[in-house]
Amino acid sequence: MRFLKYIFILSILISSCKSNKKLIDANAIVKNSSSKKIAKKHKAVSFDKQTIDAKLKVNFNNGTTNQNLSVQMKMIKDKVIWLRGSKFITIFKAEITPTHFKYYSPLFKNYFEGDFSMIKEVLGVDLNFDQLQNLFLGQTIKDITKQKLSIELSKNTYILNPEKQDSFYNIFYTINPTHFKLDEQRIENKEKQLGLTIKYPNYKLSNAVIYPTVIEINVKDKETNTALKLEYKFIEFDVPVKMSFNIPKGYKRFEF
Repeated sequence: MRFLKYIFILSILISSCKSNKKLIDANAIVKNSSSKKIAKKHKAVSFDKQTIDAKLKVNFNNGTTNQNLSVQMKMIKDKVIWLRGSKFITIFKAEITPTHFKYYSPLFKNYFEGDFSMIKEVLGVDLNFDQLQNLFLGQTIKDITKQKLSIELSKNTYILNPEKQDSFYNIFYTINPTHFKLDEQRIENKEKQLGLTIKYPNYKLSNAVIYPTVIEINVKDKETNTALKLEYKFIEFDVPVKMSFNIPKGYKRFEF
């Protein structure tokens, strides 16, 4: 059931792409700058499309189970993320909104309904819908223009850290000078020995939109180190999206 657990976490967290009306400067190098200026540049390239229709290849590996899935994702920005994972047959469907999570598996005949309080229980991190959406849009989970940050230049990147960390977790941001999107976002809950790292190793520019072709997620707890790799095979922005979600009758509630 651990594989199913992390597939569910994936369905909670997944959503991605990034956009920017500015071109990528492939020859950009880091320059001495204030954290405030870098934070403003990062916010300026926030995702500004209204819908996403995408197909992804997802690999799950926790050292014991290594599994590939095809995932269809549809998103209406700030409103809903809809997902369907399959491997020959449908493995799961999920619907995420600012107020709820809904998930069911035709394979295991179970379902889950809940709110954002379960995120803290599963990941040890207290996040809301907007923060989760930003996490996979290449944006910082918090508005860093409203925080006091320290800045460090390292390996042609800007590393920003809040001077005052959250009471639940510590977070670290690595920003790329080429487009001012994130190279990496790392969240740590030392008390529970939990860590969540999201890396964006590559971006593509298409129709004035900068988006990640690959997202690498690592979830580490006391017992396991779980890796999720997302590769975009197809993606469109600002197209009509249709989605429906109905939990079948007779399914058993899935408990964590």
